[in-house]
Amino acid sequence: MTTTLDLDLPDGRRLRAHCSDADHDAPTVVWHHGTPQSGALLAPVVDAAVRRGFRVVSYGRPSYGGSTPRPGRTVASAAGDVRAVLDAIGVDRAVSVGASGGGPHALACGALLPERTTAVVSIAGLAPLDGFDWSMGMAYDDALRAAVRGREARAAVAEPDGPPPGFVAVDWLALAGEWGALGDDAGPAGQASPDGMVDDDVAYTHPWGFAPAQVHCPVLLVHGGLDAVVPLAHSRRLLELLPDAQLWERPQDGHVSVLRALPVALDWVVDLAPDVRRARTP
Repeated sequence: MTTTLDLDLPDGRRLRAHCSDADHDAPTVVWHHGTPQSGALLAPVVDAAVRRGFRVVSYGRPSYGGSTPRPGRTVASAAGDVRAVLDAIGVDRAVSVGASGGGPHALACGALLPERTTAVVSIAGLAPLDGFDWSMGMAYDDALRAAVRGREARAAVAEPDGPPPGFVAVDWLALAGEWGALGDDAGPAGQASPDGMVDDDVAYTHPWGFAPAQVHCPVLLVHGGLDAVVPLAHSRRLLELLPDAQLWERPQDGHVSVLRALPVALDWVVDLAPDVRRARTP
C-alpha cells in the first residue's frame, strides 16, 4: 500500500510525495524519477526495495504529478524538497537513488544533505556539462542543445514523434516486461507536464548548484554500454569527479534495461554499513 502526501512548503509551493508502507524503523530509499515521470512509485522499485527491508519514498519534481512549478529551479533545488519530504514522514537519513535524469538529483542530496544521505545510486545518470563531449553518442540531443541556450529556446523545441530515440531492443523487452510501469507512467507524464521536461533539461545543462566533488558519501554508478539516451561516457565522467564512487558497466544493457540492476544495486547499499539501517528519527 502507498500513502500520498501533499506538502505545503514555506515558499507557497505544493509538493506531492508517495511513501510505501514499512515498519517504523525501516531504512528508507528516496527514488528520484527520470524525465518525464509523475513521481508516483513504480512497482519494480517498490518490489526491489521491500524485499530488502526498505521503505521507498518518491516525489514529483516541480511541475510533475501534482507538484506545483518552481521557475528557475536547478538540480540543487532537489535537496531542499527532499529535506521537506523526509521531515514530513519523520525520517532522519536515507539513501538517494536516481535513474536517468534522477541521477543528478540524487547526487544533489549527497552533496547538499550530507547529514541525511547515507549513500547515492545513479543508474544511467547524467554528468554535468563540463570537461567532455556531453552529447557524443546521444541518439537525440536537440532538446538538450536548445536548453543550453535557455528556457525559451528549449520550450520552442517540439518533442520527436514516434518511439523515444535511443531505445534499443533490450529496452523494449524491459518495457514489455517488469519495467512496463515506467512506460505507462512516462507517456502521460510527458503529455501532462511539458513544463517539467523543459525545466529538467535547462537544469541539466546549466550549473547544477553543487559540484560532484562535494559528494563524500559512497556512490554507485550503474550504466549500460548500449545506452544511446544518456551514453556511458556520462557515468565514466562522474567516476572521475566523485571522491568515493564505483562504476558498474553493463555492456549489453540500454537506457531502460539497465534498471534490471536495481535489486543488486540495493544489495550493494545493504552491504555498505550498519549505519544505512539507522534511518528514522527517534
